[in-house]
Amino acid sequence: MIATLDDLDVEGTTVGVRVDVNSPIDDDDTLADDARLRAHVDTLAELLERDGRVAVLAHQGRPGGDEFVSLESHAERLSELLGQPVDYVDATFTDAAREAVRDLEDGDCVVLENTRFYSEEYMEFEPERAARTHLVEGLEPVLDAYVNDAFAAAHRSQPSLVGLPTVLPSYAGRVMESELDVLGSIEETDEPRVYVLGGAKVSDSIDVAWSVLEKGLADHVLTAGVVGNVFLIADGVDLGDASSDFIYDQGYWDEIDRAADLLDAHGDRIALPRDVAVDRDGGRHELGVNALPPGDGESAMDIGGSTLEYYRRVLEDAETVILNGPAGVFEDDRFETGTRQLYDAATDIPTSIVGGGDTASALRQLGVEGFSHVSTGGGAALRMLTAESLPAVTALENAPQQPAADD
Repeated sequence: MIATLDDLDVEGTTVGVRVDVNSPIDDDDTLADDARLRAHVDTLAELLERDGRVAVLAHQGRPGGDEFVSLESHAERLSELLGQPVDYVDATFTDAAREAVRDLEDGDCVVLENTRFYSEEYMEFEPERAARTHLVEGLEPVLDAYVNDAFAAAHRSQPSLVGLPTVLPSYAGRVMESELDVLGSIEETDEPRVYVLGGAKVSDSIDVAWSVLEKGLADHVLTAGVVGNVFLIADGVDLGDASSDFIYDQGYWDEIDRAADLLDAHGDRIALPRDVAVDRDGGRHELGVNALPPGDGESAMDIGGSTLEYYRRVLEDAETVILNGPAGVFEDDRFETGTRQLYDAATDIPTSIVGGGDTASALRQLGVEGFSHVSTGGGAALRMLTAESLPAVTALENAPQQPAADD
């Protein structure tokens, strides 16, 4: 049983709140997209309105990457979103960070520095070992409680995610609570239930397909994107050297055998693209999958119109649809059609659940709205859909508790 904000006596309590605000960054190191910050506003605003003292923990980017920057601009944007000053300190667990946390008054908020500026936060630990890291030992003395709202990072086992809830009374924030409620009850949704698996996370998508088909959770699985291309090759289709070489270069060649095994076991419930769109003479050109020229031909960049019509017919009979991954290279205007129209068709279904990460970014870019639930997490959402445990969620389940908040 995971405690939530309803169980936390917030007033006068210093709370460390782990969020996931990992965002696209402009060339001047400022935020290019604040969608992930806006997702956490409800949790942070509630804690502040209830006179909590809030210290925000988050990561941004990966070491060596262009988006590996400080959280100063995140704090500035949070000030605007929350309608009150949000301080920033360029430290995470040092004396300067502890002093900034100790100085908080009721209803105040400070953003601590990017947790990944410290090597421990880029490593995976068992919770007991994570509790002995410098980050956790440095922050524990100045925190009364911990809130994890970072569902998108819940599949990681890093100190700020599993170490702090080992030593502090811990609670799920509103984002985490909502994600667990929705994704944890897929089997309770109405049937027929259709999964749409696209994008380039081939191994994860095959894991999901195996899981939901074996457990009888999916009536149909529709494939698209690189995932669809892998299944086509597994089905004996020659997609040409360009598409095949891309799959090989990405290290997905071994997944073809797994896809073939899945087709043998459950092929009657797995739908493959019937046609694809390629770049020919600078324009979009559609070909049946068996009409693609062998050898050095064009890459499959999107599903074609025949596939879209086929998939729409399947979706028309569905009561629940779970979607993860774009149908093609949606960033290119010529090849956004499959993603836009497929996801738009899904909005007409009574229950429509979208996996996060790249999928959520694609939908924001394309302006497609109207889903029952859009997850904030890509990898975390996929793991939940395979019924695998998430380390950060397990840490919350095992966390010490304080007495429930007064009614």
